[in-house]
Amino acid sequence: MPRRSLPLSRRKLIALAPAGAAALLAPAEAQTARPKKEPLKPELVQEWVRAAHGNFERVRELLAQEPALLNAAWDWGGGDWETALGAAAHTGGREIALFLLDKGARIDLFAAAMLGNLDIVQATLTAYPAQIDAKGPHGIPLVVHAKLGGEPAKAVLEYLQALRPEKTS
Repeated sequence: MPRRSLPLSRRKLIALAPAGAAALLAPAEAQTARPKKEPLKPELVQEWVRAAHGNFERVRELLAQEPALLNAAWDWGGGDWETALGAAAHTGGREIALFLLDKGARIDLFAAAMLGNLDIVQATLTAYPAQIDAKGPHGIPLVVHAKLGGEPAKAVLEYLQALRPEKTS
């Protein structure tokens, strides 16, 4: 059987290989140009996070006005980052937290504790035990989030207290 010649010489193929590999390994985002979005206005993000500390009506209004706020975070200073869900979680704002999660907000350990999601808290602390000492926005400990969750978070509070009685009283 006759041997077919390649359209490229072996030398050219080897020379082109790194570029081809780079194209294959490049993230999909880099391969398709997407228009760059403008950053959210800092004043709007701060208002959003402030509202989530207890003003449910304003949270609804702002999210309707700017859906990109959903996972936006505000730095209160010194790396004290807070999202609207984080604000709701450390104020016991169950209704706001559930609304945000229903809209697609990213759940975190502190919100799970406040909402009484024992399975999430247990799974997280089993995989990453040091998270029992993690601090949420404003340095608020995990156990405080569970306490603020009231009756729906009672099982989470009891679980945390059983793990570290000296840290949770």
